Formats: sequence, C-alpha cells, structure tokens
Amino acid sequence: MKTLGAVLAGGRSRRFGSDKAVAMLDGQTLLDHALAALRAHCDAVVVVGRKGGIADWPRPDMGPLGAIAGALRHAAANGFGQVLTAPVDCVRLPADLRARLGPASVFVDTQPVVGLWSVAALDALQAMLTGEDDHAVRAFARRIGARAIAVNFALPNINSAEDLARLADGAG
Repeated sequence: MKTLGAVLAGGRSRRFGSDKAVAMLDGQTLLDHALAALRAHCDAVVVVGRKGGIADWPRPDMGPLGAIAGALRHAAANGFGQVLTAPVDCVRLPADLRARLGPASVFVDTQPVVGLWSVAALDALQAMLTGEDDHAVRAFARRIGARAIAVNFALPNINSAEDLARLADGAG
C-alpha cells in the first residue's frame, strides 16, 4: 500500500514567537529536517498548511485535524492508501517508525499528531470537521478506532527558541 508522508506545517507558532518551519537547526530549516525524516518512511512527501503546499481542509486554522484532512484528501485523489503525519518540529524519527506504527490507523500516544492514518478514515474526519464535534486528534482517533502505541523514544517537540537551542546542543 502506498504511503504519503505529510508534514503538518500550518500552525501559527505562537509559543515559538516566529515561523517555526523556517527556524534553523544544523544549517537547515525545521521544515527541511521534517521532510527528510518522513521521506525515509514514505513513497512521497508533501507539506500541508503552507503556501505552495497542500491546503488544510475545510479551511485554514482548523488545527492539526484540518491538516490531516487536507493530506487524506490529497492521498485519496492520488492513489495513496495511507498517510503518515508528523508536525514540522518533529525533525527526527526512528528508523523503524513504520514497523512500529503499521497497520493504519495508529498514532504515538505521547504525540498523537505522529500517526499513520488510513485514507478510509477520510469520510469520518470530514464529518467531524463540518460538524460540532471535538476537533482534537485524539477525538478523531477514538471515532475511527485508531490504536495508540507507546514508544520508547522521545520525539522532538520544539515550542520555544530554548527548546530549539537544547536540541541543537544535543540535549533535546
């Protein structure tokens, strides 16, 4: 089954204080790091929520679920069966991530935006986003019966310049 990788990069970076996607780490933007991290696990990779990328659905500012919906819609229209998602600040992923996550739908319990989502879940997600449902990733996961998995690795989560500095120093 073909897997589309989707970097969720449409957030406002309020806590970070500037556009997190273009922040630099080891000479590359966080966006470039996140794309490279996903490429190792996917047949193709896209950016969601940024100009020139895939649009959030049904509109911008829907949070991670809007980005996941945009990615699932793109995947469905282009022959992919599943989407592996990661936020723009998740610049490192373990080499065996796909083996840990498969089969879809499943997500990392400590960071639910890192997940492998079946394209078959698109209708349920679109219904959530056009209704009055809770728009949290965990609510979506419950609705479709996705499994949460515990992992023994720490995924980067960069919410401030200090977090980025710690990661650059090897402490994050």
